[in-house]
Amino acid sequence: MAFEKRVQVIGDTDTYSISPAIKKYTLRDLGFEVSKRGSFTFERSLDPSSPYKAAAKLKIVVNDDLTGFKMNTVNASGTGTMNIFTSTRTDEFVTQYHYVLAEMIDRGVFEKN
Repeated sequence: MAFEKRVQVIGDTDTYSISPAIKKYTLRDLGFEVSKRGSFTFERSLDPSSPYKAAAKLKIVVNDDLTGFKMNTVNASGTGTMNIFTSTRTDEFVTQYHYVLAEMIDRGVFEKN
């Protein structure tokens, strides 16, 4: 999957794009980890009852020059894409999903389109 300028998660009606105000230090402050290739990776549980036994995760990768990104909701192992908007626990997962993305929008990482 290539890095995109705009991303829409499966099932979501909103699309997100990289903010022109994005900074590398902001990504690190939000919990992104820097890979050996220089890209920034974020993986967070969407399960409010147990962050350690997550049923769904939000996975975001931003490229090293901050011009593109990938974003998916994945299963607990992180290997398969998951539609949290049709899950049996939709309310819990979607609330956490929007909370995490709202923080990133407030901090100038993404813009909601």
